[in-house]
Order: sequence, then C-alpha cells, then structure tokens
Amino acid sequence: MPLPAQIPSPSTRQPSALHPVSKVSLNPLRSAPNLLTLMRICLAPFLVAAILQGHYLLSFILFVAAGITDGLDGTVARMLKQRSMLGHYLDPVADKLLLSTLFLVLLHKSLMPVTVTVLVFGRDVIILLVAALLYAAVGRREFHPSIWGKANTIAQIAAVAAVLLHQLTRAYWVAVFRTVALDATMALTVISGLHYAWMVSRRSGAPAVHKS
Repeated sequence: MPLPAQIPSPSTRQPSALHPVSKVSLNPLRSAPNLLTLMRICLAPFLVAAILQGHYLLSFILFVAAGITDGLDGTVARMLKQRSMLGHYLDPVADKLLLSTLFLVLLHKSLMPVTVTVLVFGRDVIILLVAALLYAAVGRREFHPSIWGKANTIAQIAAVAAVLLHQLTRAYWVAVFRTVALDATMALTVISGLHYAWMVSRRSGAPAVHKS
C-alpha cells in the first residue's frame, strides 16, 4: 500500500499565487514622509488657482501649509526612521516644482520682479541640463545639497511668502521684509549657481558612482 502523501505544515508551506506576501510595508509611497511630500505637490495646483483668481489670503494659507509639510517630512523621516531613496529625490523635486511654478505665476500677475524670476528659473534649468549631460556622459553622480543651495531655497520661500503677504497688508515691516527677501534670493541664486558649477568641475574627473 502506498504511503499517504505528507501534508506540509503551515510553517513549511510556500506562499501561493492566491496569497502573495504583502509588500505594503516595503512600499516607499506609503511612508509618512513621502506622503507629506506628495501632499505638498498636490497643493501646487490649488495654490496656483488661488493666486490667479486673486485670493491672496487663501494663497498665503496654502503656502504656509506647504511650508509646514516641507519642514515635517524630514523630521518625521528621522523620527520614524523611514528615509528612502525615493524621498531623497522626491523632496527637492517637490520644492523646485512648487517654487518655480509660483515664481512664474507671480510674474504673470506682475507681483514678482522679472529679474528675480529669470535668475531663479534660469538657474534651475541650467542645473537640470548639466545634471542630465553628466549622467549621459559619465553615468550617475551624487551631488548632495550644499549649504548655499539650502540657503537659496529658504530665501525663495521667504520671497514668495513676502510677496503674498504684501498683498494682504502694506505695513512697513512687510515692505522691508519683501525687499530683503528678494535681494537675498537674487544674491543666493547667483552664489549657489556658481558653487554648483565649482562642484561639477571638481567632481567631473572623479569615478562615477555605481550602485547595484
């Protein structure tokens, strides 16, 4: 008499196609920091629409909310230890998308000086083109954000906030804040752009970073 086939115990059974192993915990899109970053991206069209329609109080509130998410995502990532490669690239992309769009929209509304907008937008376009050319020529390279780049981002945020706030009140301190923020944005845009060019020239001869 043939022996009955052994039924594997639950601990030795292989996952079937009907019961795949859950990968929710491994999905970086489900992490709290990346959700905050995606929320900031989703705020962009509502913020643009509010500015175009002249609702500057709503625009200022939405911009403050976007700034809060920008500050929270890094803090939450450190507290929950949920740093990911997606978040490493998604966070600066969200900042550039939001700020560059707002500079263009405010320029369209004649609220942002042309010189400031051209410097900010031109710097970002040049950096993207140089990064793409370097990637095509010598492979992937890591360029971590510099102190000048971070200072430039803070100055741009302050400039947008000051321009929006200036539409709500003509207080003297707001006018001074607006002038200082715009001047700082222009200066730091030039300095950070030159620093980035120096970093590229310094590292262009180094071996490319390859990660498996």
